[in-house]
Amino acid sequence: MMKNTNVIKKEIMSNSFRVVIPVRYASSRLPGKPLLAFQHKPIIEHVYRNACESDAESVLIATDDERIAEAVSKFNAEVCMTSSEHMSGTDRITEAVEKQGWRDDEVIVNLQGDEPQIPAANIKQVADLMVNNANAAISTLCHRIHTIQEYGDPNVVKVIKTTKGRALYFSRSSLPYIRDVDVKILKENSVYRHVGIYAYRVNYLKQFISMLPSRLEQIEKLEQLRALENGDEIIVDECIENPGVGVDIIDDYHRLKVGGQKG
Repeated sequence: MMKNTNVIKKEIMSNSFRVVIPVRYASSRLPGKPLLAFQHKPIIEHVYRNACESDAESVLIATDDERIAEAVSKFNAEVCMTSSEHMSGTDRITEAVEKQGWRDDEVIVNLQGDEPQIPAANIKQVADLMVNNANAAISTLCHRIHTIQEYGDPNVVKVIKTTKGRALYFSRSSLPYIRDVDVKILKENSVYRHVGIYAYRVNYLKQFISMLPSRLEQIEKLEQLRALENGDEIIVDECIENPGVGVDIIDDYHRLKVGGQKG
């Protein structure tokens, strides 16, 4: 029996998502990192091409810097110029979303411009997680920590989640605290690092930026804590593929170039 075309169209729309990549040049820890070379291409190009392979309806780069805009134009990416006054990537994405006029129920994936190895499968995973959890405000991913060095690194954000995959807390501290830590205990207790990719619907995105920065957010310098402090649900899933190296500091960039993995 032929399926009703209106039903097919509705199903396609309900499972669709868009990717927005917020990119700035003036990173405090590693200025210009989106344009650093990796395998003969700028980091941002790798991020963009992975996003294009994720089945996203569209991929948009949001930036405030003409150097970024000029670089991405060379690989024909769509660019949205945004204000230089934004304090976070979420603020930048919201401006881009509003300029595009996207519907309130559309799912947006916030993909950081410093994740050149993140697989397309993980991008789709976080989008599907949002689509399939109507009560969640945000969806995000995590990956297991296997080394004591990573466990103690404040540049590696850790996440604690419930048995049902809801976030309890995010921190730069060693979380959960393990008194006599060793590699075996890390593996047995499934300690996770947070992978900085998010999905949310446009209406929640607008709601989120209307909230004042929360107390814990300001202490930890972690924006997602604003959602938790306001009682909003963040659903967390373990990456289906290794997310690779995210470039936060110069040591990450060196590890990326020699083919190392972050976790």
